[in-house]
Order: sequence, then C-alpha cells, then structure tokens
Amino acid sequence: MNDQQMIDNSVSAAPQKQRTGRGMLSPHAAQRAPAVLTPRRERLLAFLSPVLLLVLWEIAARSGLLNAVFFPPPTAIFGALKRHTLSGELPLDVLATTQRVVIGFVIGFIPAAAVGLMMGLSGTLRAVLLPITSLVYAIPKIAILPLFLVIFGLGEQSKVAMIVASSFFFVLLNAMAGVLAIDRLHLDVAHAFGASRWQVIRTVALPGALPLVLTGARLALGFSLIVAVGSEFVIPGGHGIGTRIWLSWQILDIEQMYAGLIAAALLGVLLNFLMDEVERRLLPYRRG
Repeated sequence: MNDQQMIDNSVSAAPQKQRTGRGMLSPHAAQRAPAVLTPRRERLLAFLSPVLLLVLWEIAARSGLLNAVFFPPPTAIFGALKRHTLSGELPLDVLATTQRVVIGFVIGFIPAAAVGLMMGLSGTLRAVLLPITSLVYAIPKIAILPLFLVIFGLGEQSKVAMIVASSFFFVLLNAMAGVLAIDRLHLDVAHAFGASRWQVIRTVALPGALPLVLTGARLALGFSLIVAVGSEFVIPGGHGIGTRIWLSWQILDIEQMYAGLIAAALLGVLLNFLMDEVERRLLPYRRG
C-alpha cells in the first residue's frame, strides 16, 4: 500500500464529526447557525421596534429620566400633531412643501436627464461639461442661497430654484454613469443599423441607463425635501413644514416642533413609496 492509499483510508475512516475543516460545518455548528426570519416575523419586528421605542420614551419622559421640556412625551407630541392637523394648519404646510418639492424636482429632472444622457453618449460633450459640472456640484447649495435671493427675491422662486439646483446634479451624474455602463457593443450595433442619435437615445441609452437614472431621481427627490424644508427656515413668508418648525422654535413650542418633524418624516416616506411604485412600473424585471 503506497502513501496516497494510506492517506485516503485514514480520511475515510475518520468520524464524521471530526471532518470540520475549512468550508465544512460540524453538526453542532449547523445547529448554531442563525435562523432566517420569515417575512411575517420580520414585519412584526419592524412594527414592534418603533412602538417599543415610543413606550420607553414615554416612560422616561413621565418619570423624569428625560427632560420633558426638550423631549416631551410622545402622547403630548401626537396630541399636538392631531390638534394642528384638525385645525388645517399642518395640512396646508405639508401641501405647500410638497408643491415646492414636486415643481423643483420636475424642473430639474427633465433637463438633467437629457444632458446626462448626451454626456454619456458624447465624449466631446463630456470632456467640456464634466469639469464645470464637478465644480458647481462641489459648491454647498446653502452657499448659493444669497445669490438666488438677489436674483429671484424673497419668494417662491428662490425656494424652487434651490430645489432645482440641488436635484439637478444627482440626476445628471447618474444618467451619464448609466450610459457609460452600457456595453459598447449595443451602441455599435445601433450605429451599424443606421440609427439616428434620437433612436440611439430612445432604444439603447435610455433603457440601459434607466436603473441609474431612477436611482438619481430617488436621491434627488429625498434631497429636494431636505432643501425645501431648509429654505423655508431662511426665506420667510407662506406656508411650509420648515416655516412651521421655525415658528415653533421662536415661540418655544417644542411639541409643535416635533409635530412638524413627524410631518416631514411622513412626507419623506410617502415620496420614497411613490418612487418605489415608479420603479416597479418602469423596471418590472426588478420585482423579484
């Protein structure tokens, strides 16, 4: 019997529980492996975790462990939320902020997607515009607010212009990256069949870049809400969630401030849900 046969016989004769080398699990290790949560249990935990947080917050605020001046009990916050909702003030603020976000997002999205697709298809255009885009994108958007106030004045135009400037580059850069990620063979085939520039965009560039375009749109929409609320802090007048939060700070109505924060959070969740629905319809192959 040669050495190789002796090694094979010793390995085959070893107990199963000792064969626990790299890439193999013993029966005890297999029993300790974490169990996969079922969708029902996962949804239950997702519901119970914020409820538990609110209960602990309520107990801590009522018992004095938390300063109720800065962290009022959730029951008091929801009371203020209900009160300002029934009075009609908070719905008007939410509607005003939503209108600004939607208008600014749409105005910024359409040209940004078009320019981004063209930059992805044209190396010359990309070489000309990308340095300028990178330079302007790096400027903090709050820093250009005084310039917008000088140009557009103290009104709705400045708030919408801030949202447009904030959402524009998310969509543009993602649209350009989406086109650059397309296999060059698809573009060459389109050109070989004599497709025009518009046909290339419509049949190759846009479908191929659509996942990243929608990713940019999701980022742009979320950031638009942030900028909208922030601009409402600075630019006085009119309704808005940011205006509601700022006024509540001025009069030290902390419960109303938290109500405004909850309204902003719920609006963000709603916008994210709408983007989910858009992606399900435009990208049905991602439903799985």
